[in-house]
Amino acid sequence: MQFAHINDVTLHYQVIGAANDKPVLVFANSLGTDFRIWRDVIVRFAGDFAIVLYDKRGHGLSDIGDVPYSMDLHVSDLAGLLDLLSVKQAIICGLSVGGLIAQGLYATRPDLVRALILCDTAHKIGTVESWDTRIATVEQDGIGSIADGVLEKWFTPAFRRPENSAYRGYRNMLARQPVTGYTGTCAAIRDADFTEAAKRIAVPTLCIVGDHDGSTPPDLVLQTAKLIPGARYEVIRDAGHIPCVEQPEALTAVLRAFIDIVLSEE
Repeated sequence: MQFAHINDVTLHYQVIGAANDKPVLVFANSLGTDFRIWRDVIVRFAGDFAIVLYDKRGHGLSDIGDVPYSMDLHVSDLAGLLDLLSVKQAIICGLSVGGLIAQGLYATRPDLVRALILCDTAHKIGTVESWDTRIATVEQDGIGSIADGVLEKWFTPAFRRPENSAYRGYRNMLARQPVTGYTGTCAAIRDADFTEAAKRIAVPTLCIVGDHDGSTPPDLVLQTAKLIPGARYEVIRDAGHIPCVEQPEALTAVLRAFIDIVLSEE
């Protein structure tokens, strides 16, 4: 395991190396998960690209730090990690809040971003009222009290079969995240709005969404893609909010096709 002190916290991360001439892919995960959600995607990319994964503050094995968080702080953590690793011009793939972090990284540190992959995310996610309600519920009753409702948005009915042990495992991942890290990130999402910043994105961008996504539905992701000049838009069939878990092969194929275009146009 790899750890680094960035800003005021220790972040857990992993680097999977490749030849020096290979592009770097950076993966930022969603609210209530850790970087293990990318496993079935990165095994399909290993060797072809250098890969960086990390647990954002308050998640996985990373420190919690002071809460609540701002999106700027999450962005600064990722920028600090990439600076530490001497990574420049990476292809940033962010899922849900990870996609907000990716947009913020481009807005503040464009030198770090070669292209953006915005997966099941948007320029703005939810409302102040919806996030305040979730924060209050989790602070009072714990993440487990909302887990089933959240997972209905994350995964298709086929994945949520009682006999699917993977579904139970991902429920455990969500419910066992630190409460303060979870609610602190809820506050960061609540306050983040990249509507205007999206219009200024000038690197190749792919917006992807699962066709059953209940957290950032296809119409919202399409709206985001229309804000970004020249953005591509793709829908992953038979997937909810986390296609890297439900449809890793299909997602990898879409990512690889986009990356091939990015590399061929340079």
